[in-house]
Amino acid sequence: MTSTRTSRSVRATEPFPAQNRKVSGHEFQDKAVDNTPHLKPPLKWAGGKRWLVSHLEPIWQKHRERRYVEPFCGGLAVALGLQPTCALLNDINPHLINFYRHVKSGLQIEIETRNNQDLFYQHRRRFNAMANQGLGNTAEAAQLFYYLNRTCFNGLCRFNLRGEFNVPFGTYKSINYATEFRRYQQRWQKWTFTNCDIGLLPIDKDDFVYADPPYDVEFTSYSAGGFSWEDQKRTAELLSEHRGPVVISNQATARIVALYKQLRFRIRFLAGPRRISCTGDRTAAREVLALKGI
Repeated sequence: MTSTRTSRSVRATEPFPAQNRKVSGHEFQDKAVDNTPHLKPPLKWAGGKRWLVSHLEPIWQKHRERRYVEPFCGGLAVALGLQPTCALLNDINPHLINFYRHVKSGLQIEIETRNNQDLFYQHRRRFNAMANQGLGNTAEAAQLFYYLNRTCFNGLCRFNLRGEFNVPFGTYKSINYATEFRRYQQRWQKWTFTNCDIGLLPIDKDDFVYADPPYDVEFTSYSAGGFSWEDQKRTAELLSEHRGPVVISNQATARIVALYKQLRFRIRFLAGPRRISCTGDRTAAREVLALKGI
């Protein structure tokens, strides 16, 4: 199973839990909000949920004494927005988790960082060679991953069938590169980062779980292996059995909504932000929040 997830532009609209209209039973239509003055994610991340934080904040406030668990943590937009004291943050992408672990340990960027096409492809070759040699868990690999993420097209994270990072050089006019991450290191003292399948994640019965699995669309292979419909079902079924509070966000496809209803989640619909698209289609996505034990 994989998880995905660039921080998006800020949209200030009506905050959760106000509802625009009652649809039927426990279904509501909300607008996207983002007015959180917290640390921004250190990486660009496609599908980032920073805009969703203001919807989740009132839910989280009632449970903030619990450990916060995110099985598909991606770019950390939600975790940084909600600011839990204790957190278990997981992603199937080992390079992402390697970066976070080294940030927590005091990572400094010592490699050359410039918005230069030749340097980008030189660093990309070095990163892929290190991964192929089993050196993907090193501090140098973490630095290279950070540089590639900040410099590549749209902050995408995509790998070919050989497990090689293959996103091309980006089109930014200028890029600000960090040299150290002390602010994050201080915030992450009681945050644990893991790299495993959701079925192996050590979730305790009292944990607050927020899950943002890859969108239910045909193309979801930001990390080798993809994320199938069977993965969607398995994720929903596992979380439906959790005894503590659970929130799941996903694209509101008909089959996803039907699945969550079948598993007796309460449903809310959200108008998501505009999506990144190389074709120019930036239509707002309709998203669903599925809640249980809230």
